[in-house]
Amino acid sequence: MAPKKLGDYIIQVNAISKTFPNGVIALSDFSTKIRRSEVVVVIGPSGSGKSTFLRCLNGLEEIDSGSITIDGIPLDDNKKHRLEIRKEVGMVFQSFNLFPHMTTLENVNLAQRLVRKKSKDEATAMSMDLLRKVGIEDKVNAYPSQLSGGQQQRVAIARALAMMPKVMLFDEATSALDPEMIGEVLEVMKNLAREGMTMICVTHEMGFAREVSDWVIFMEEGEIVEEGTAEHFFRNPREERTKLFLSQIL
Repeated sequence: MAPKKLGDYIIQVNAISKTFPNGVIALSDFSTKIRRSEVVVVIGPSGSGKSTFLRCLNGLEEIDSGSITIDGIPLDDNKKHRLEIRKEVGMVFQSFNLFPHMTTLENVNLAQRLVRKKSKDEATAMSMDLLRKVGIEDKVNAYPSQLSGGQQQRVAIARALAMMPKVMLFDEATSALDPEMIGEVLEVMKNLAREGMTMICVTHEMGFAREVSDWVIFMEEGEIVEEGTAEHFFRNPREERTKLFLSQIL
């Protein structure tokens, strides 16, 4: 991708730590800053804390210490702050989490009606635009069981975008898909990146990371081992642990 202009820091993570009740340390003194319109790819071995980091960003996991601020709003115990951040931050999971008894259109409309308080017509207009954007407007009346995995994930992306988030989090959004379906979801994600959406993506798709990311974070045992531009990371990593990891997956 051609160089793009990045904005101010929309996400600031300062020395956050998270230990689960079983004693597993998921994050340890973890700090990073992410700019508006930046695409950050987070990679690392299983159990390194990648998904926990994403879940902490929208309050699905509570941090033990440190601070998170998103678009000037602190993620603290204030319920109003948390609600605002949930509106600002969209998340797409490994599993699609669609409501099986609802059509594609109903799944994408739901949060717009409940949270954004849109009328049915307003929500439907937005949903149809987004379903065209992700390439499945022809499946508007289909139920999840009638869709392929790739189609279901594209509905999930449209549903997240319907909330008009300022940040999108993708937690291994392609890992549950068959190989031939991965490309169609990655293409949607690439288009979002080109349009300037701020994105944080946990992924094993190194081709996607190379092509789309502005910044790569390599994690292990809840800490950042190395971070840098995609060019630096894939061509000239500094840390021996990074070199070993890349030699195993590339």
